[in-house]
Amino acid sequence: MNRELVHSYPPLVKGILIKRYKRFFADIELADGSIVTAHCPNTGPMTGVCVEGSPVYLSASDNPKRKLAFTWEMIRLGETWVGVNTNLPNQAIKNALVRGLFPDLVGETTVVRSEVAYGQNNGSRVDFLLTRGDDRPTYIEVKNTTWTRGEIALFPDTVTTRGQKHLIELTDLLPNAEPVMLYFINRGDCTSFAPGDSKDPRYGQLFRRAVEKGVKVLPCRFEVTPSGIYYLGLAELLLQEPGV
Repeated sequence: MNRELVHSYPPLVKGILIKRYKRFFADIELADGSIVTAHCPNTGPMTGVCVEGSPVYLSASDNPKRKLAFTWEMIRLGETWVGVNTNLPNQAIKNALVRGLFPDLVGETTVVRSEVAYGQNNGSRVDFLLTRGDDRPTYIEVKNTTWTRGEIALFPDTVTTRGQKHLIELTDLLPNAEPVMLYFINRGDCTSFAPGDSKDPRYGQLFRRAVEKGVKVLPCRFEVTPSGIYYLGLAELLLQEPGV
């Protein structure tokens, strides 16, 4: 199996998760027995991921202006490290695009731009816009994915009106552009991907409509380790959550 490094971590600090609260805070016990409050860079419910008593890794900042010196980066569930920092997927995908790890999307003359306004009245921002001469532009929306059922990664893990809007806006770009929904599977133990119909049935409906109309779906597998994040290739795409 090929593994392509797309993000390197600085030296990390190991600990144990005591609890997460108020979305943005996590109390962590360090190896010396001290307890610190770390920033939790994930505003979602973290379904099935926020397991108290699990090993975690934190990054440390020496910026004196920061209220919290530590950031929660990952948690270990069984034998698998799962990424927590939702700021990293876009960084990793940009690195992958620049390095040409998605040859169907990026060629030698491709220009990669981030956070570009689009949609109705330019009210939204797409994560990446790829342009290459007179060819159709490619719009890429990235979604962090950590919720699983067995080896199936699922998105979303809660009702997301914002996610529904993104599917609609990407579909509306057809046929003048190539819209891409890229699911960043932030753990290495999943081999397939499906929409989370049981959590957001409307999202599942819009997902299947988008695929039918021609939106490209890339369920990308990543292995998270304390040293870095590695791209593993694409997961099998399922059009509906099994059993729903």
